[in-house]
Amino acid sequence: MSRDDFSLPAVTGAEVTPGLGGPAFPPQAVGGTSLRSQVMELINDVLSDPAPETEWARSQLRTLLASYPDNPERAFLEHLIGTRKQAGQRLPVNGEGSTPAGRPVSQGAQDSGATKRIKSVLGSRLLLTAFQPVHRLPEGGVAGVEALTRFVSSDGADADTWFREAESVGLGVELEIAALECAVSAAGKIPSHLFVAFNLTPTAVTESRTQGLLQNSGLAMDRIVVELRGQTDDTQWERVIRSLKPLRRSGLRVAVDGSGPSFTPVDRILALRPDIIKLDRTFIDGILEGPEPDEPVVIGLAREVGAVLAAEGIETETELAAVIDAGLTAGQGYLMGRPSVHPLDWSSWIIQPTVGVTVEP
Repeated sequence: MSRDDFSLPAVTGAEVTPGLGGPAFPPQAVGGTSLRSQVMELINDVLSDPAPETEWARSQLRTLLASYPDNPERAFLEHLIGTRKQAGQRLPVNGEGSTPAGRPVSQGAQDSGATKRIKSVLGSRLLLTAFQPVHRLPEGGVAGVEALTRFVSSDGADADTWFREAESVGLGVELEIAALECAVSAAGKIPSHLFVAFNLTPTAVTESRTQGLLQNSGLAMDRIVVELRGQTDDTQWERVIRSLKPLRRSGLRVAVDGSGPSFTPVDRILALRPDIIKLDRTFIDGILEGPEPDEPVVIGLAREVGAVLAAEGIETETELAAVIDAGLTAGQGYLMGRPSVHPLDWSSWIIQPTVGVTVEP
C-alpha cells in the first residue's frame, strides 16, 4: 500500500506525447483554474528557489522555457523528466553520504538540508493529488479511488522518498496532514457514489487534526477509507483502534496491508478487524507460481474478520484472472486504470468500458 511508487512525470493520466517520453499537459480546466495557470505557478516556485544546490535545475528550466516560449507546459514536463536523471544525486537521508561532487556530508548537514526541503514544501504546498480507480471484481465496475500524493520538486524524487525524509527529521505527521488536506480538497471532484481511500500512518491517524479533517471533509463518512501504512508498536496500535472507533461508528472503513514488506501481523488484524485487507504484488506473484495445497492464510483471516480482499498492482489479464480465481473481490493496477490528477479522467472512469475477464460460472 505504497503512497506512490512513481515521480510526478508518470502521473498525469493524460495521453503520452510522442517524443517526450512522458505525459502531456492538455490545456483543460482543472477545478476552475486552467492547468496552464497551475503550471506557471509551479514554474515560478522553482525559479524563485534561492538554494545554491538547485541552481542547475533553475538553469535547465530557463533553457527549456526559452526553447518553448509558447508552450510552458511542455517546457515544465521536459524539466521534470530531466530532473529524474538527477534523483540519484540527492543527499541520503540516513548515515554518512556524499554530495554529487563526492564530498562527505555530515548527518547534521543532511538533516538540515532535509528539514529545509520539507519546510519549503509545507510552506508552498507543492503537492498534487492523483487518484487511481479501484474496481469491483469480477464485474470490473469502479467502486472507489485511492488518493496518491504527488510532489512537484526539482529532484524528481517519488512520494515515498519525501515521506521517509520528512519522518527522519520529525516532520512526517506535518507532511501527512498537508497531503491529506490536498487530497480531501481534490476528493470533492470525485463522483459522489465512489469511496475515497486516504493513506495514513498509525501516528497520523491518532492526531486530532487528522480526525478533524476527515470529519469535516465534506465527504459522507461511509465514503471514506483510511488505509493504514507503516509499522508501529502494540501500544500505538491500541491507540489507533481507539481513535478510529468513533469514526467507524459513523461509517468510515479501514484497510490494512495483508502481504508484502509492510504486512500487518495476524494479531493486529484480529484486534482491529479491518474492513479491507489489501494484497500487493507479493501475493499476486505467489498465486501465479502455481496452486498451493492450502489456500493462503490471509484469505481465511479475511473471512474470519469479515474483510474484503483487494489486490493492487494488477498489470496483465493473466494477473487479473488469477486474483479473481483466488476469490478477491476488488482490485486496482495499471491494467484497470493509471493514477491521474485530472478531474475529467476521474469522471470518465465511471463510463469507460468494463475492464475484466470472463469468469465461468
